[in-house]
Amino acid sequence: MSTATPFDAGRTLLSDVTAAVTAAGATLRDRHTPYARGVSLDEIVGEIHANDDAVLDELREPLLAARPGSQWAEDELAGGALPPGEWWVVDPAEGNINHVHGMDDWSVTATLVRDNQPVLTVVHLPLTGDTYTAVAGGGAHLNDRPLKVSAKSELGAALIGTGQAKPGEDERTFRRIGDSVTAMLVNGLVVRVSVPATMQLIHVAAGRMDAFWQFSDVRSGLVAGALLVSEAGGTVTDLAGEPWNTGSRDFLASAPGIHAAALKVLAPIA
Repeated sequence: MSTATPFDAGRTLLSDVTAAVTAAGATLRDRHTPYARGVSLDEIVGEIHANDDAVLDELREPLLAARPGSQWAEDELAGGALPPGEWWVVDPAEGNINHVHGMDDWSVTATLVRDNQPVLTVVHLPLTGDTYTAVAGGGAHLNDRPLKVSAKSELGAALIGTGQAKPGEDERTFRRIGDSVTAMLVNGLVVRVSVPATMQLIHVAAGRMDAFWQFSDVRSGLVAGALLVSEAGGTVTDLAGEPWNTGSRDFLASAPGIHAAALKVLAPIA
């Protein structure tokens, strides 16, 4: 991800986005159960769609109104570059699979992307009430507290994460994930493999984890975390070491002190 130029969003836009995301989060919190919902694949998929349907209108209309001229990226599992202009990339239930299984690792995210670079994001965790925000050129925050990435400089001391972006990836992608996890188990300290990406990337931005990588271009899971990590002082690239954007085919966000070492391990697998 290239160095972001300051984005003049104003407090009003950030406040409006936060209000919309928080309202959607309250709806999903009311839908959350401490037990799994659905047994068959069809039942699970139905629960996932029901979560999305419950909050999409709470997000779409306020966000489009808050930024006149912006557009809506419809498919949350889509990847690749967006057309020029400003787009809302939203995941109404980031970690939806966790929500319907009674787990706590899920959130609501809304990110404004301008010309394939995220410029403003809000990530709200309804079960804790925490809200992560970032504005290009304005830093990253948890509630009102500035975020800063880890000061780690040794990959061997690093807590690192990855995960699959969506069900049904091709076999080559699954094998690359497996090979990369093995390589990082050998070279890092501890490797977490979990979903969703955003819930790991907020830990990288906050300095609790040291890096996250993914073989994916599913933008809804990466744009929020990419901006949070970048604005918290981290380094965000693809696995060739080039600046990341929504057109990149893979992803690495890390503390600057271990970025080169992580790339050295992952680049041959990518």
